[in-house]
Amino acid sequence: MSQNLDELFDVVDEQDRVTGQLARREVHRRGLRHRAVHLLVVNCSGQVFLQQRSLQKDLFPGLWDSSAAGHVGAGEDYDGTAQRELAEELGCRPEQPPRPLFKIEAREETGQEFVWVYRVEAEGPFVLQADEIEGGAWFTVEEIDRWHATRPQELAPAFLYLWPQAKRWL
Repeated sequence: MSQNLDELFDVVDEQDRVTGQLARREVHRRGLRHRAVHLLVVNCSGQVFLQQRSLQKDLFPGLWDSSAAGHVGAGEDYDGTAQRELAEELGCRPEQPPRPLFKIEAREETGQEFVWVYRVEAEGPFVLQADEIEGGAWFTVEEIDRWHATRPQELAPAFLYLWPQAKRWL
C-alpha cells in the first residue's frame, strides 16, 4: 500500500479530542495535532527490531525508526491502528495483541502527534512492506543506546524522543 497524501486524519485538540478531519498533506503542512502509534517488537533474546524508513516517505525518509509506526486514520482508534500497522508493515500477527505502554503528548519531536507506544513479542521473520520500509534489523538495548548517543541524526525524531522512556519497558 503506497503512502496516500489524501488519507484523512482526525485533527485533535490539546486534550486529544477530535475537532475535525483533514488530508494527511494538510495536517503535516499546517503542523496540526493528530494521532499515531509506535510499536516496539521484542524477541525472546530481548532484542528490538528497528526499521529503516522508505526513501519515498514524505517525512524523515531513510531514517531508522520503531519496529512499526503509523498514523491513526480518521475514525480509527489507537489499539486497532497498532494491530493494523503491525500487520501491514511487518506482516506480523502475534499470538498476543500489542500491549500499550505509555502515551506521549503531541509535541514538536513527534510532529504534533499524540503517540501511544506499544510492546509486541515476536520472533519474525517479517515480510516488510516495501513502499514503507527500506529494511530492518534486530538490535540490543545497549546497541540502540549507543546509536542514540553517537549518531542521533540517523534516527527519526519521534523515535529519538520515545526511546529513553520505552527502553525501561523492554
